[in-house]
Amino acid sequence: MRLLIANDDGVYAPGIVALHDVLADYAECVVIAPDADRSGASSSLTLDRPLHPQRLGNGFISVNGTPTDCVHLGLNGLLEYIPDMVVSGINLGANLGDDVLYSGTVAAALEGRFLDKPAFAFSLLSRLPDNLPAAAHIARRLVEAHEQLDLPPRTVLNVNIPNLPLERIRGVQLTRLGHRARAAAPVKVVNPRGKEGYWISAAGDAEDGGAGTDFHAVMQGYVSITPLQLDRTFHEAFRGLSILENLL
Repeated sequence: MRLLIANDDGVYAPGIVALHDVLADYAECVVIAPDADRSGASSSLTLDRPLHPQRLGNGFISVNGTPTDCVHLGLNGLLEYIPDMVVSGINLGANLGDDVLYSGTVAAALEGRFLDKPAFAFSLLSRLPDNLPAAAHIARRLVEAHEQLDLPPRTVLNVNIPNLPLERIRGVQLTRLGHRARAAAPVKVVNPRGKEGYWISAAGDAEDGGAGTDFHAVMQGYVSITPLQLDRTFHEAFRGLSILENLL
């Protein structure tokens, strides 16, 4: 069993170290991760410059690119073999609901969709690493359980873990993605030379966060597991669009 571990918090982030360490005796692990925090990079690829992987003293591989770049390289020639599975995280911060559209953590897992085994994206609902050991333990148990799953090809499992000690986590719930309200307005700033700029603000609060959603599960102390698919076709809209087929 060979695992490719990636993230969007960067190759030096405590979450990726914790994930590697908890899986190192389960499988042969290689870490390929961005050289800096690339949160919010989504599934972007770097196409305007070359990428330069560098092996660090701990064996991790640092790449001057995005999370998707890292997995793309790992699956397409950087390594001497093709990994069996992609595991992403552990992200410090939630990836709930609409977050999956922007998340580099989820994007890294999505880039592993071509492999036979499901990909995992792990996130801890905290910016602090206090409960990383609990999150790492859960990640290990879920990765171990993949052999018992019967999933369609190209399945990605988005896992959000409450910021709680292991003994206070109530269990696991299978969930759908909730939805957030619109984010707050960007914050305008002016530098000392008078040039204006904007900081993107925090994500919106849960707007659709009722029972059955990932938001609800984690707020109740459960690990949320949401299966994601790549087909973003809005099938329910076909009927309302049928008139367009006779437009020309």
